[in-house]
Amino acid sequence: MCGFVGFRSETDFKRLSEDMPEAVSSLAHRGPDDTGLFFDAEPGVGLGHRRLSVIDLSAAGRQPMKSDDGSVHIVYNGEVYNFKKIRETLERHGHRFHTATDTEVILKAYLQWGIDCLQRFVGMFALAIWDRPKRQLFLARDRLGIKPLYYCFIRGAFLFSSELKGIMAFECFNREIDPEALPLFLHYQYIPAPRTIFKDTYKLLPGHYAIFDGHRLYTHPYWQLSTGDLASKSPGLSEEDALEELDHLLTGAVSDRLISDVPLGALLSGGIDSSAVVALMQKVNSSPVRTFSIGFREPGYDEAPWASKVARHLGTDHTEFYVTPREAMEIIPKLPEMYDEPFADSSAIPSFLVCCLARSHVTVALSGDGGDEQFCGYVRYWSTQSVYNSFQRLPKAIKAALALSLRGIPSHWAERSYSRWSISLPKRFRVANFPDKWQKLVAMMGRRSLSSLYRSTVCLWSKDEIFPLVQETLPEGVYEETFRKTEGWPILSRLMRVDQTTYLPDAMLTKVDRASMANSLEVRVPLLDHRVVEYTSRLPDSLKYRNGTGKYILKKLLARYVPAGLFERPKMGFGVPIDRWFRDDLKALLLDYLSSDRLRKEGIFDQTLVEKKIKEHLSGHANHQYRLWSLLMWEMWRERWLNGS
Repeated sequence: MCGFVGFRSETDFKRLSEDMPEAVSSLAHRGPDDTGLFFDAEPGVGLGHRRLSVIDLSAAGRQPMKSDDGSVHIVYNGEVYNFKKIRETLERHGHRFHTATDTEVILKAYLQWGIDCLQRFVGMFALAIWDRPKRQLFLARDRLGIKPLYYCFIRGAFLFSSELKGIMAFECFNREIDPEALPLFLHYQYIPAPRTIFKDTYKLLPGHYAIFDGHRLYTHPYWQLSTGDLASKSPGLSEEDALEELDHLLTGAVSDRLISDVPLGALLSGGIDSSAVVALMQKVNSSPVRTFSIGFREPGYDEAPWASKVARHLGTDHTEFYVTPREAMEIIPKLPEMYDEPFADSSAIPSFLVCCLARSHVTVALSGDGGDEQFCGYVRYWSTQSVYNSFQRLPKAIKAALALSLRGIPSHWAERSYSRWSISLPKRFRVANFPDKWQKLVAMMGRRSLSSLYRSTVCLWSKDEIFPLVQETLPEGVYEETFRKTEGWPILSRLMRVDQTTYLPDAMLTKVDRASMANSLEVRVPLLDHRVVEYTSRLPDSLKYRNGTGKYILKKLLARYVPAGLFERPKMGFGVPIDRWFRDDLKALLLDYLSSDRLRKEGIFDQTLVEKKIKEHLSGHANHQYRLWSLLMWEMWRERWLNGS
């Protein structure tokens, strides 16, 4: 795994090229093994790379890598697992290879097929290619958004990087907050793509490519999951046939991801997803798989015993480490540096710790991420379905009357009432000069499951205009667009598709990428092989959700390799007891960063209301851990990246 950064500017080449070494160094954690720079002064192009050597460890794999005639250069982050097959095809077309890397295969695939090369790649990747004959930059991101890619326009310059910190390293970059990004962060606890926290700075959407010709940027999708009528979903498919095909596809996806010239293992939580991945790894591997898990002594947060049982049954070479609260809390000050835009998923802490444990033994690890969003694994899906179905059973007259009465509620009353449920009715956003409408209501905050339930319900019921407030409080984006495209689908399919296009890449995969790359560990996610995702998207919901619980067919598959008694238990999640820590070891940190003096000086939040929420939480009268954690992460991020500390 790697990191890259680059720019194009015909008018500011000298200054940008002087900043490149620092920009590349800011990504050293993504690639500690090698570094490289390339400049093309006449068109004003610069490319920089940090390498984590995984395939072909020799210096021949150094990037930026150039074509045989030196006219095309590539920087690349990721793994294309079928590169050997593509290489064979390219050799038949007359191409000759000088390395054993997938980077050279990608470069020559582009030379052979142009943009259409993306259709041939199986894997996770973000890439940038400078094509001098065409005088254009070609950028692309993998189908599911496993690997990140950011870009921005600033004073006539086009900048791009694997992480925002690579862009922020350029002196010309103006760290101006996007006025709509903070409300989105407070609502989702992450910032949905294509936005970032900064103005005029964006994430390239999953499954998209971009072309910059020196003046304009064109972005296009090259892959999307079908949004057609689901009535034709796998007609006549038997459960056993579906199970056989899923086993075949997942086994192939796991096998593809075992290619490596460095030590490889797996992150094992003991849950269904990671256990299925490890079971299939052990199935195709001739020797015991290295597995890693961490545990916590706090009740309700320790899955390590289950992971140990699964490892014992499968015969893996298992390593576990029990983390003390102090060791876990020592990670918190590192989070703003690690996640260089506001990010408020506290499971980033154990994610970092398990990656740290794995990296002490291996360089590559497989994980089980992506199962919940494909196999209906979140309780919020079931809850939303229950609420929606209950509403749909109401007589039309009652639904119409309810909609009419809600439309009659004054907006100021609705805002005031809703803000009591959420975090605050903020003051004017004097510092960031937010539009007037954001002076009324910043965001709707709460635990992710509640937030998703509310937003999902809003989108599903919007045609009844039951919640007119929402359109006045948050900008529309991919979330609402996906709901519109899936109108008429079964509700569970709609909710999963929304998460696959938003929460999965913007929250889950962002968390995994930063936690792993901060430890220079490459994490591979076989459940998100696009061929697997395409297949599961065609399966009926009845094979995913049955008898009041999700992951029905995935559990059936896992039961082929692991006794059901080792995984049939309530979902625990991968978190830490932030609520208790706020009342104990983290109390001083919380009171410092959310002090009335600090908030008053910042001028964004209503410090009186925030103080009230803190007191309610510390006294034990309420649990505001998610709201307070989001505010804490914002303040710590702001201190690190806006105050220049």
